[in-house]
Amino acid sequence: MKRSRVNEIISEADQFIRSFGYVLPPFAYWSPAEMRDRRADMDAIVEAGLGWDVTDYGQGDFDTLGLFLFTVRNGRAADLATGRGMLYAEKIMISRRDQVSPMHRHTIKAEDIINRGGAALALQLYNDDGTGAGIDTTGDVTVFTDGIRRVLPAGGILELAPGESVTLLPGNWHKFWGEGGDVLVGEVSTVNDDATDNTFLDPIGRFSTIEEDAEPTHLLVSDYQAWFDPSGRELETEASS
Repeated sequence: MKRSRVNEIISEADQFIRSFGYVLPPFAYWSPAEMRDRRADMDAIVEAGLGWDVTDYGQGDFDTLGLFLFTVRNGRAADLATGRGMLYAEKIMISRRDQVSPMHRHTIKAEDIINRGGAALALQLYNDDGTGAGIDTTGDVTVFTDGIRRVLPAGGILELAPGESVTLLPGNWHKFWGEGGDVLVGEVSTVNDDATDNTFLDPIGRFSTIEEDAEPTHLLVSDYQAWFDPSGRELETEASS
C-alpha cells in the first residue's frame, strides 16, 4: 500500500469512529516526531503493539480485502501462563461494505466481536477440522451471541445488527465484512498477538508492505520495529528514509 493511501484511511477512520461517539486515546494523535521525542515514555505502547493498523493482507486491494484496526489496550502473552496480570485486549475496527477480512482462526485468543454501529456485520463461520490448518465443511458451528446459543451449518453466515456481538473461541474459523454499509466493530479478547496467533486459510500476510510515497501522518504498529529498536533507541535509518 502507498503511505499516502494509509494516511487517507487513517483520517477517514478517525472521522467514522468519532461519528459514533468513540474517542481514541491521546497517543493516537501523536505525530512520528512526537513519538520519537516521547519514546522513553512509550515502551508499553510499542511492546504491546498499541495504535494504528491498516492492512490489505499484502494483496494490494484494500477496498476488497482489507481491514482498519486500532489496538487500544493489550496485555502480555507471558502472563497467560500464570493467569495473573493484564490478560485482555481491546481493538476498534472498521469493516467496510463488502470489504472482506479473510478466513482465519486463532490458537490462543478468544474474542468477542461487537457491532458498535453502522450496517450489519456478516461473519462466515466454520469449525476447525482437527488439524489446526483446515476447516470442517460438514459439522454445525455453535457460537454464543450476547449469551444466546446459536447453531449454524458449516459455512453459515451470521449477521450482527448494531449492539449485537458474538463470542469466538480458539479454533473458530471466521471471515467477516460489512453487509450493506460500513460497520464500526469492537473486539474484546484475551491477549492479542498479531505476529504469531493468526492462521489464515489461504497463504497471505497479516501486515501490508508500505510504499513510502509520502511522510506518515501517524505510525502504524507495523512501523514500530523499523523506527525503534527494542532498547528504545531510535534507529539511525528510519522507515521514512
